[in-house]
Amino acid sequence: MSNKQALRELQQRLAQRMQAAREQTQVASWLAVECAGLGLLFPLKQAAEIFTPVPLQPVPYGQPWLAGVANLRGGLFTVVDLAVFLGLREAGGGRADQAGTRLVSLAPELNINCALQVDRLIGLRGDEQLTLEPAEPPAGSRPRFAGARMRDAEDRSWQQLDLDALSKHEQFLRIVI
Repeated sequence: MSNKQALRELQQRLAQRMQAAREQTQVASWLAVECAGLGLLFPLKQAAEIFTPVPLQPVPYGQPWLAGVANLRGGLFTVVDLAVFLGLREAGGGRADQAGTRLVSLAPELNINCALQVDRLIGLRGDEQLTLEPAEPPAGSRPRFAGARMRDAEDRSWQQLDLDALSKHEQFLRIVI
């Protein structure tokens, strides 16, 4: 008899949780990743698939941040080590956690077969989970692809990256030395 009662209570709790989940409309807008300890936010509309690392073919005379070329689901993609591109780490510099490395491909609408190599996926974030940080006075020229800085409930700072603007950035497009 107690098993039936416990099962009924479990079913009621699950039904209540499912109802609460339906009523809460949290919409994720951002893919949160980490590169060399820096928290970055990619707009979900501009990011496509997430891949585990695959063998890369080197590109002769490529920029230090160009990790190589990869076959991702039958498509040929250039792979950019984002931490090296952003100047957060030296090319060939070791990562603390190789197992967490992922490739995030850019959305097909951006018309560039490219995947960004990031050190770690953090998860999805919604606008309601983030607050805009006050704008800092520019210390130098800031690239167009660097968006606003945000802060989450754990007081972690996040930098938005506009992947569309990044894919059109002159330095990003110049892959050969």
